[in-house]
Parts: sequence; C-alpha cells; structure tokens
Amino acid sequence: MQHAYQQCINPDCNATFGTDEVHVSCPTCSAKGVSSLLDIRYDWSKLPVPKSLAHFESRWATKGRGDTGKLDFSGIWRFRDLLPFYNNESDIVTVGEGRTLLQSADLLAKQIGVDAGNLFLQYEGLNPSGSFKDNGMTAAFTHAKMVGASRVACASTGNTSASLALFAAHAEMVGIVFIGSGKIAYGKLSQALDYGARTLQIQGDFDACLHRVKQIATENKELGIYLMNSVNPFRLEGQKSIMFRVLESLNWEIPDWIVVPGGNLGNCSAFGKAFMELKELGLIDRIPRLAVIQAAGANPLHVLYNEKGIRWNDGRPDHATINAFYKQMDDDNYHAQTVASAIEIGRPVNLIKSLRALDVMDGVVRQVDDPTILEYRAMVARYGFGCEPASAASVAGAHMLRKEGLISASDKVVCILTGHELKDPDATVKYHTGIDMKAVQESAPRSEPKGCIANKPIPVADDLDAIIAAIGAPAQVG
Repeated sequence: MQHAYQQCINPDCNATFGTDEVHVSCPTCSAKGVSSLLDIRYDWSKLPVPKSLAHFESRWATKGRGDTGKLDFSGIWRFRDLLPFYNNESDIVTVGEGRTLLQSADLLAKQIGVDAGNLFLQYEGLNPSGSFKDNGMTAAFTHAKMVGASRVACASTGNTSASLALFAAHAEMVGIVFIGSGKIAYGKLSQALDYGARTLQIQGDFDACLHRVKQIATENKELGIYLMNSVNPFRLEGQKSIMFRVLESLNWEIPDWIVVPGGNLGNCSAFGKAFMELKELGLIDRIPRLAVIQAAGANPLHVLYNEKGIRWNDGRPDHATINAFYKQMDDDNYHAQTVASAIEIGRPVNLIKSLRALDVMDGVVRQVDDPTILEYRAMVARYGFGCEPASAASVAGAHMLRKEGLISASDKVVCILTGHELKDPDATVKYHTGIDMKAVQESAPRSEPKGCIANKPIPVADDLDAIIAAIGAPAQVG
C-alpha cells in the first residue's frame, strides 16, 4: 500500500483506492446500492512526521523564495507534512492561498459576554478569491493535476464557483460552474464570470445543481469532467489547514471552542479530521469542542442531530431516518431558503463526516434565523472584520451558546469567518439603508432600515454650514 490512499468511511466496507484514481464516493459501496464517502488516509509509519507543531515555524524564514519558498508562502502547503497525498512537490497548484488572519476580537467579545483576550475571528476572507474555499481548491487542483484532468466543474452558491474559476485560470484548465437560478450573490457571480469559467445557470437550487454536476462527472466520463465540490475528499484535506493556522496563531495552544457556519458541512468535517489526525500523531494532547451553526432556513443537520437524535454511532448512523427525512423534504417540495446564501443547502453532502466531527470534537449544533444573522454580520463589521452573512452565523451561535452557559466567559473561542464582506454587498447595503439594491434596479419601492445598529447615510445639502452640522461637534475627551 502507498503512503497515501483513499478509504471508504463505512466501517463495514473500508475499501481502499489509490490516489491516482478519481472517485466522489466509494465504488464498492455504490455497486451494492449504498452511497458512502471517501477519506484521504496515510500510513504515517512511511512518512517523516514532525515531532512537534513548532516544526512548521521555520518555514516562515524562506520568505517565498524559490520553489520551496513558494510552497512555504502558502498557508496550506506550509503544512504539507500533514497532507502528503501528492507524488511530487511539482504537482502542487498554489496561488498563495491561506495567508489569513486570526484576529483577537476584544471589542466584539464585550458584546457577546466573553472575557477580553478569549474571542478570536479566523478571517478566511483574506484568501485570493475572498473565501475559505481556496484552502480546499489548492488541494483538489493538485490532485486534478496529478491525474491529468483538463476540465473541472462544481455546483455552487457562489464561493465555490469563484474559487474554482480562479484556480482553473491559473492551472490552465477549463472551469465549468453550475449555479441555481437566482441563488447567487452578485459579488460571487462576478468572479466566476471575470475569471473565465463557463457558467451554467440551472433552473433549480444548489441541491439540483449538485445532482446534475455529479451526474456529468460520474455517469458521463467521456466528457472528462473532474468534480470540485466538497464530496471530493481532496477538498477537505486542504480545508484541514485552517485549523493548523489557528493553532499556529495561538502559539500551538488548543482553544476551548471552534465555532463554524454549517452549509455543505465540509469545514466542520475537515476540522474533525484535522484534530483526529493531530491527536493520533501525538502532536496535541486534547481536542477543542465544535459548534456547527446553521441558518434556520437551511438546517438539515440541526433537525437530524437535535430533533431526530442522529449520531455518528461508530460510522453506522441511522441511515433509514436520514433517508426518510430527505424523502419528506421532497414530498413537501422543501427547498433551503436563507439570506446566508453560502450555507443555503438542504442536502449537505458531508452530513456523515460532520457527524464524525461532532463525535470526535464533542460537538453541538445550533440554528439562527436570518434577522439574527444580519444583526451579527453588522456587529462583526462594527467590531472586527466585515464578512458575508453566512460567516456571522458563527458569532451569533457563539453568543447563543454563551447565553446558554455552554460557553463560559473564560473559554477561548475561535469563530470562523468564511468569506469577505464584499461577497454579498447587497445584503450589507440593504441592512444599513433599508434599500434593496436589486429591487432599486427594478424600480421597486424602497423600505426603511430595521437594523439595530444600522448606519444610514445622512442626506445633506451642498451647503458648508449644513455639512458642518451633519459632521457634528468633536467628542469631549476626559
């Protein structure tokens, strides 16, 4: 067996496949009419494993010089010893992703009842395409290059398409994105178009798009399409690195909580795998707790976990209940609906892996409604970094858990901000002004803002005295 391989996560199968193969699910299980995801696994005994996480600090010294420096400059490949699935370093496709920031958010901590110095925001909006997706794309494109792919595709609510299009342009591959009708923010759509991806707008939601792109990739192999959604296990290998950077920024200390928005559930699944492997390698002595926060209008994990009691159960979750839940969704013609477009997903492909992450990290699941998401998005911007609506679910969820007493004021809490504020500027402008920019373009009536901390522009006449009055007197100090 090679040092890296793909393995079915179904414990009654455990079939393995080489990294030179392309699969989006276990073919052995599929032959039996069962759908099961794959993991990227490693025979660590055949690999040089660092004796401590501090090993990675030395790679900052290369300053991006030369081929090795180019990899060290990446916040993913700086940790390549922990995702060594590639054959040669020349296989690696990188655009300098992962240079992201863990911000100590003391002003925001005051608002949600966490002690100063204990709340942190992992701001993935600093990635080249403006979202966390670049962490996974660099790994998936590396695998695509390894297997000689020339055409790549994804279904997307926006961020995935933007990241795929960016990497495809750099890797000189043809990028194809499937988006749902009316289900993508303009800030994200503009990137897919600008980077040259062939963009197909399907009459349906994200789940319909994902169904079709999987069909194209798996049932029409003559088209040579490599699937880039997070059902691809190599995507999650790259997303593990978010946790490595969090630990690095905390001087390798383990936080008490990781709080993350939940849509397709790739991030939480990757985080669980990251900590599972770090513990297995003896590089950490404990694992933080996980909180997955969903939008109330796109909450399948919340319903299945909290209301129906579905658990990992050593890799044997209650599939009958899960399938019955999805069938009821179909019978009711239910479709996910939330202002947080990045997590507007009704059938998350990584549901089973997320159950494993919740088990490994002693996790919890919560949901927050759209008005709450928008309020906390504005709060994050006022006291931290601007982020897209979905990102703010993590902060809203952390505050909810603080009120419940599950998170204490002295706990060290890391909230993941998954995307940049300018990914969905329409939602921001509408919150602060009450103006729906899309509706304005269609000459629809305007409404007044309802946000608790809305910062509405002040109309002022072209008159010096009026402008000075609007500016207001300087604040008194002392």
